[in-house]
Amino acid sequence: MPNNIKQQIQADLQQAKETGQLRTERIREIVKSAVSQVGSEFKQGSSELRSLVKDAVSAVIENFQEKGGELKDEVTASIEGALEGINSKRHESIAKTQTDIKRLQAQLDGEEEQLQQEVDVILAEIEETGKEKPASTKTAIDSAINSLKDSEEAGLLKKRYAQLQAQLAIVRANLAARYGGRNMEVQDYLDEAKHWYDKARPQAESMAVQVEQKRSQLEDKLGEAGTSLARKERQIKQTLRELLLTAADLFKDKEPANKERETIHK
Repeated sequence: MPNNIKQQIQADLQQAKETGQLRTERIREIVKSAVSQVGSEFKQGSSELRSLVKDAVSAVIENFQEKGGELKDEVTASIEGALEGINSKRHESIAKTQTDIKRLQAQLDGEEEQLQQEVDVILAEIEETGKEKPASTKTAIDSAINSLKDSEEAGLLKKRYAQLQAQLAIVRANLAARYGGRNMEVQDYLDEAKHWYDKARPQAESMAVQVEQKRSQLEDKLGEAGTSLARKERQIKQTLRELLLTAADLFKDKEPANKERETIHK
């Protein structure tokens, strides 16, 4: 079978050409199918797999060599298909790991919420006890409790953590799309990015106009990426790159960040 992969791909390409279906998306699917079938016989990362990829790409180049230098789209589609084919098993493992991470994250969030509730109860009891104390003592207790309840440093840390998680999810979506991840895998990362973005998002009335415009751009890009993915458009990689750049620019939060740093130093 490995020796015949070039013949198999070329035969499938010829059949697609005869039926008028020989577009870049079809080339990618032909190569992906052939490589995934044969690649299952070899160990991940082996020299045999690397040779398989080279043979698959060569089959496409030979089929379209009459086009001369205008081969970029066909070669790109063949490489994408080959990568998807040899990495399909790994992406299944990555998807399972990501599911486990989400489960653990939900568990962690629940435990942190429970901890916060316990702290709130304790502070409320201390505050109630303080009502029986002298006015100066009560004022000191109330001030201490309020500073703990309304810790801006803690709020900033949570916001930054959510921003980093949102950016990380977008990075993972880019990597998955770039190296042969399934559409569902990419969509999961986009959903995760939106989840963390919503956590990092402050109330609209507290945002500067410039920051609000950037946030609107990020929301638009998130929606655009999901739509392109659902339609299986080839522009999804470009859209994801733009989304990553938009997120990086937004999360600089220049003006609000300066105010936050001023608060921390006070």
